[in-house]
Amino acid sequence: MNEKVRGPLAVVIETALGEIHAVLETGKAPITCDNFLRYVDEGAYTGGRFHRTVKLDNQPRNDVKIEVIQAGPRPGARQHPPIPMEPTLQTKIVHKDGVISMARSAPDSATSDFFICIGDQPSLDYSGARNPDGKGFAAFGRVTRGMDVVRRIQESPCQEQRLTPPVEIRRIRRA
Repeated sequence: MNEKVRGPLAVVIETALGEIHAVLETGKAPITCDNFLRYVDEGAYTGGRFHRTVKLDNQPRNDVKIEVIQAGPRPGARQHPPIPMEPTLQTKIVHKDGVISMARSAPDSATSDFFICIGDQPSLDYSGARNPDGKGFAAFGRVTRGMDVVRRIQESPCQEQRLTPPVEIRRIRRA
């Protein structure tokens, strides 16, 4: 997918707990934004969910603690191949409060899951201590309104890091 507009692009994440407004940095992270927007435009997040909350008190096996909420598409949604990683060293989008980034297990493995930072999370940036590979995560946007909704999702009932029940994403749309 090749977006013609290269600059900030607004999206709205409509959840069961309220709306989260965000801006995607299509000029700084074009590969990551194009990938995310492909899932948005296909409607893959409609019926998706925020399924994970990572808080300071639910990471017993991690020396480096973070705070994020993670979401993904609806079960059964088409998955596209993983994308090349655009690290923070390249994009200069660092993991501050409200930054949106791609979840991944290894460099170049991100597909559709994304997360939102709660508070500044420098350990998720390039050379950060959260991942042994030191490559960090691919940040690509930021919340502009709705951090109260993000915090409500983070504080929802959970079992370990799994939200119980998950918080429904009604849809994600371009604003």
